[in-house]
Amino acid sequence: MMAGVFMASAISTTFTSCESFLDIDEYVYDMTSLDSIFTRKSQLEKYISAAANNFPAFDNVWKSTPLPLGFASDEAFASIKESEKDSWKGLFFAMGQMVDKYSNDFFRWGELYVSIRMANIVIARIGECTDITDFERRDFLGRAYFIRAYSYYTLMMQYGPVPIVPDQAFPTNASVDQMSYPRATYTECVEKICSDFEQAASLLKAADERDASTYRIPTSGAALALMSRVRLEAASPWFNGNKYYYDFLRSSDNQPYFPQNYDSHKWAVAAVAAKRVIDLNLYNLYTVRSTAYTPELPANTYDLKFNNKNNKFPEGPHGIDPLKSYRDMFTGEEEGFSISEFIWTKSQTENNTRLVFPYAMDGTNAISVNGELADAYRMIDGRDINASSAEYPYPTEEKAWQPISNLDDAQKTLLGTSFSGFDLDPEMAQMDYNREMRYYATIGFNHRIWPASSYNGPDPANKKALKVTYYSDGTGKPDQYQKETVCVTGYTCVKYVNEMDSPAGSGKVLSKSFPLIRYAEILLNYVEAMNEMGDGDNYTDETTGISVSRNKEEMRKYFNMIRYRAGMPGITDAELNSRDDMREAIKQERKVEFALEGLRYHDLRRWGDADAAYNTKIIGWNTKARVNNRTGFYTRTIWDSERIQKRVFTQKMYFFPIPQTTLDHNAKLVQNPGW
Repeated sequence: MMAGVFMASAISTTFTSCESFLDIDEYVYDMTSLDSIFTRKSQLEKYISAAANNFPAFDNVWKSTPLPLGFASDEAFASIKESEKDSWKGLFFAMGQMVDKYSNDFFRWGELYVSIRMANIVIARIGECTDITDFERRDFLGRAYFIRAYSYYTLMMQYGPVPIVPDQAFPTNASVDQMSYPRATYTECVEKICSDFEQAASLLKAADERDASTYRIPTSGAALALMSRVRLEAASPWFNGNKYYYDFLRSSDNQPYFPQNYDSHKWAVAAVAAKRVIDLNLYNLYTVRSTAYTPELPANTYDLKFNNKNNKFPEGPHGIDPLKSYRDMFTGEEEGFSISEFIWTKSQTENNTRLVFPYAMDGTNAISVNGELADAYRMIDGRDINASSAEYPYPTEEKAWQPISNLDDAQKTLLGTSFSGFDLDPEMAQMDYNREMRYYATIGFNHRIWPASSYNGPDPANKKALKVTYYSDGTGKPDQYQKETVCVTGYTCVKYVNEMDSPAGSGKVLSKSFPLIRYAEILLNYVEAMNEMGDGDNYTDETTGISVSRNKEEMRKYFNMIRYRAGMPGITDAELNSRDDMREAIKQERKVEFALEGLRYHDLRRWGDADAAYNTKIIGWNTKARVNNRTGFYTRTIWDSERIQKRVFTQKMYFFPIPQTTLDHNAKLVQNPGW
């Protein structure tokens, strides 16, 4: 039999016989087909890749990915037709729909246990493959451990504690009872996941050992980075002494599924996990050198009067272009392999660009960013918009809507009308002026210019360098045949849009890389973990020798690197001296730095903040106003009149329900609270 047929048979058998693993009535496995996998290196590698194919497609930013990206947090939503809800499941989840114990929507249970079993088989039998080198064998084995760890992690973040199945394969005559296992505790799951990531890190190639064709395969650094994420989540309030789960007990031994006593030591363990990644010295925050590098300017077009402004990055913002340093990671301007900040990444498998482009540029005008997220971005001097400085003020209500053309020359000396090649429409509202660079790299606002420079069609006046407005009769208005699809709030997402991108005509859309985890997260993980340690706590990890404490200078150093890359001043002494103030600063920074990347979905849950965030009304501008009613447009508006705009969240939604059919087939499983 040809090798390709062997492979297809083996994978098909694996998926069909195990797709409902832990809740099946019978178990059949074709050992002959399985044996063929270990005869050749090429077959084994395909099998390992197939095991990873069950991971959720987190690289698709909006539509097909139900969780944790897109609309499953408080960041954005879309106005769509009821008939399209199967393609926008994350949005309907946020509305409290499509999820109950009788639904299979979002059901990833069986697929991920397939991946776990496939990884177990590789770990148990890889020694049978004779045509691979010892170096290749280590890397393949490391990938299997990584797949098993990441599968358990994904299950745990969706369902909470899950069964940990034996690492060895079941015999072919195993009974249903033999394959039925109770849920492990949350702590047991964390330790299993971290143990597997630790094994993976010891076996996988390092980032500098992958090339352009293999860099998306997990590395030792990716395993350590994800372990950092797991340890931080385990230390966070929702999972560390949360009394909400006091009566959620395992029947076999009466153990609570979630730890009921707060353990501050977990923050130290999380700090060590993050510092291990930092100490690899393999990753850096991505930066683009300033094109007008002079001793006087910290960036290419503007001068900021704040601490360390003349220090070179990373000790200050001097010498880098903060707009391009953030923006170019996401827009396809750079290949993912060239971005040293990306620890583990995927290519975006679906073109999401048309979803944010207006109809006039052949887009679908579908995405609305919550105005609350837009308000979270600071002024360019690092001040909150509600506490802005006299030098860089957030305009008063009377002036906020006025165009920047009304500013006198003295008021326009900072940004002028162009910076980093980013042109400003003179009609842009003053409230959108002098904002931090991540704002311009992420948020599509009223009167933003969309270059679409690759467009080469017959209608350049409307399709290229369009000034997009979201008035009811503006250039970003909905199509007459698709009136349901409208940018309701007056804000959209441009984070994944390149200046060349043009869905229209003969234009092109650049391919993008999507970071599953990047170095900026590791730095903020480290700072957050240190901040939560007690003032007198000192911990030295016996294995690594890494010592951690609530070291303010370490916190300042790594937090400020994120701020400086964005062209803003660093943290203040007052914030560093207050654990509560620093905690809020970290939450704010994560909200903006990782906006619309999928991290907020899990951040809100681990902090226990999801209730408040989801039950806050969506805000934006009055997009029903016409072009000749500018003041009417710039009226703060609560959007909850349509069903699609109503968010619903109760505490049971911190985790998904296990489907009733799964519970029916495995009597040892218990349902999550509230379901």
